[in-house]
Amino acid sequence: MFSVFNSFKIIALLEGISYILLLFVAVPIKYLADDPQYVKLLGMPHGILFVAYVVLAVLLSAQLKWNGKTLFIVLVASIIPFGTFYVDRTYLKQAK
Repeated sequence: MFSVFNSFKIIALLEGISYILLLFVAVPIKYLADDPQYVKLLGMPHGILFVAYVVLAVLLSAQLKWNGKTLFIVLVASIIPFGTFYVDRTYLKQAK
């Protein structure tokens, strides 16, 4: 059975990977090779993973009793490359 905690860890990993692929693979291909298909291919899954990350972060913050500052850091980390990996290492390792 998946808990909110385990679901968040999985979504955070996938969201971080999709964001890195989007920024460092798809966008350069779009502008350097004039081929936007990779951005279109990766954009929708990344968007869905981003929304799932935000929803699960809010649910997990209530469960783990995070204060507003911690929740803010976790949410901002989703828009910074490699940020979700920082959240996993910093906040989720402590929660176990």
